[in-house]
Amino acid sequence: MATTLRQRPAPLILTANADARIADLMARAPDGAIGVKLSTPRRGCSGLAYSVDYVTEAKPFDERIETPGGTLFVDGGSILYLVGSTMDWVEDDFTAGFVFANPNAKGACGCGESFTV
Repeated sequence: MATTLRQRPAPLILTANADARIADLMARAPDGAIGVKLSTPRRGCSGLAYSVDYVTEAKPFDERIETPGGTLFVDGGSILYLVGSTMDWVEDDFTAGFVFANPNAKGACGCGESFTV
């Protein structure tokens, strides 16, 4: 009996706006940057926050998501908090930033800076 492999779904869904923002970031990236990395460091009043930074090397346990504009790495230690999330880029008259719809988040602080799982 032959084993059929199917493509593994991406751990994170990116909107077209998020794809475009990653492309813009990579177009202006510092020398040596190979992509941007999403992680969830411990900070804020709820415990975890979203952080997007340039990355110069891939770590062995990072998830790699190829986008039309560049590579998005997801921190290996953060992936369990992010599986099934949608990452969007939103701009209005007063703010601009990545916004996350995270089905794993059980709560968030009042300012929206951090979340808990």
